[in-house]
Amino acid sequence: METFPTELGVLTCLAILAASMWMPYVIGVSKLPQVEGAPDGFIRPANPHLLPEWIHRAHRAHLNLLEQLVPFAILVFLVDRMDGFTALTYWTAIVFFGLRVAHAVGYITAWARMPLRPLIFTGGWICCAIMAYAVFAA
Repeated sequence: METFPTELGVLTCLAILAASMWMPYVIGVSKLPQVEGAPDGFIRPANPHLLPEWIHRAHRAHLNLLEQLVPFAILVFLVDRMDGFTALTYWTAIVFFGLRVAHAVGYITAWARMPLRPLIFTGGWICCAIMAYAVFAA
């Protein structure tokens, strides 16, 4: 029986996180009071800038996760295809997951303010760069 690489396990968890990040936004929007005469929020979504701040942040956190998940996932699949997983890719995947969870929680709750949130996001970018290096090093 072949072992399941940690990098792919982390990618699976990230995919579940990304697939679930719609929940805070939808829960927040559905709890807003209905304004008479306003269009249905599921037919025509509200302007995110007019929503309560935490709902807008939840939407942005979801978009930010997707911005980094897609390239990271492609790089992990390329490293897997090239049979190039190493200790570096193992720890990079784990750190990336931790950074993405911290970024989402920090963004939605607003505790990760300047300069912390951009540093967390940049850390995710560095993880993508390391995984890209692993593609070329394989």
